[in-house]
Amino acid sequence: MHDFDELTERIAKAVYGYTDWRLRLDPVPLDVGAPRDQLEERMAGLLGARGNDPETVLKLYDETVSRAVISCDSPRFLAFIPAAPTKASLLFDMVVSCASIQGISWLEAAGAVHAENQVLRLMADFAGLPESAGGCFVSGGSAGNLSALVVARETAKRRVADSGGEQPRRWRIAASHEAHSSIDNALRIMEVDALHVPVEEQRLTGEALRAALDADGNLASVCGVVATGGTTNAGIVDDLAGVGEVAREHGLWFHVDCAYGGAGLLAPSVRGRYAGIEQADSIVMDPHKWWFAPFDCAALVYREPGRARAVHTQDASYLDVIHDRPEEWNPTDYAYHLTRRARGLPLWFSLAVNGTDAYGDAIEAALALTRETAELIRAAPHLELLREPELAVVLFRRVGWTAEDYNAWSSRLLAEQVAFVTPSAWEGETVARLVFMHPATKLEVVREILDAMA
Repeated sequence: MHDFDELTERIAKAVYGYTDWRLRLDPVPLDVGAPRDQLEERMAGLLGARGNDPETVLKLYDETVSRAVISCDSPRFLAFIPAAPTKASLLFDMVVSCASIQGISWLEAAGAVHAENQVLRLMADFAGLPESAGGCFVSGGSAGNLSALVVARETAKRRVADSGGEQPRRWRIAASHEAHSSIDNALRIMEVDALHVPVEEQRLTGEALRAALDADGNLASVCGVVATGGTTNAGIVDDLAGVGEVAREHGLWFHVDCAYGGAGLLAPSVRGRYAGIEQADSIVMDPHKWWFAPFDCAALVYREPGRARAVHTQDASYLDVIHDRPEEWNPTDYAYHLTRRARGLPLWFSLAVNGTDAYGDAIEAALALTRETAELIRAAPHLELLREPELAVVLFRRVGWTAEDYNAWSSRLLAEQVAFVTPSAWEGETVARLVFMHPATKLEVVREILDAMA
């Protein structure tokens, strides 16, 4: 199984040929899901005691598996938060996989860790964090948010212990209802409660946070606050400057979830919306979203990484060797993971090849298309723009439509391979939502989508 024998040679040629063909698709087809019974029929008996011809298995993958997956790297994928990885990042992801790099420690992967840290440093610089900042790459925003909020809680616990104070029965973290769903999930896992702060036009502000804290009768139990740098549903950037100021006044850990919107830091037209992010104690950005990297990749950056290291470093006799030299950087010490792939390397390669100006241009292209789409909606008498877009998300309604109408519209567009769009909710109402991240998405595609609502 491990020799580069005749079978491996055949597999290599087949896989190289397929990947070359897949990377040359322009545009990438949208495709559509398939019912379970159809997949079960086509894939029955594949896995068993005896192997199969590799070309046959690859053909099955191409004709059945891959075509029952909606391609999120298609310029017609405008639902959820899509991905549009660069060709450079996709190709280098193959290199990383072939090398089978274990990205736990400096001892095992100094070169890979250093390269990843170059990217983290770049992100920290765009966010205005100090030279001390650092962190690691994790699988996604959910893992990053959980890891950061654990550090927030443990930092507060240690501060109370050091002062001889009394620990609260349960800690709390302040956040708005507009925070990503992973925040509530992380708090539930941590057995931490939420102090829900009312929003103003769906935006968390420093003024609202201060009012909520002043009105609360148990302030000593609040250990942190979460703000969002680009909400998933509407692309709203919270009042980071105001929230950060209040967090600092009250000694609260300030976490900014930029999983979707963090790449906006590279775009001059929206850079000002992130004022205050430089005050953050921790930031999460997902390169597999608007940084054009392959799945699965999220960057977790701490202002003072030593605080995270004190919480997340795992203690075991077989790990002593990687902690013998404290000056060495071990990514496993900065999140709840241990084993990890060097998932930041495809982004590192792509950034090194393309440069940050190209990234900024791609983001600006999506922002420009967003503004053009808003103008089309404003000009259509049967459509209503729900709010001015801040980043690359457009929320709007079709006058007179019900939830069933939106669902039928979504299904029809996918069946006809026009686009993959899904309805969302805004203030309790089912509405339409478009997300623009792929730099190759054209206004003509948007016109097709809107024409289907006539």
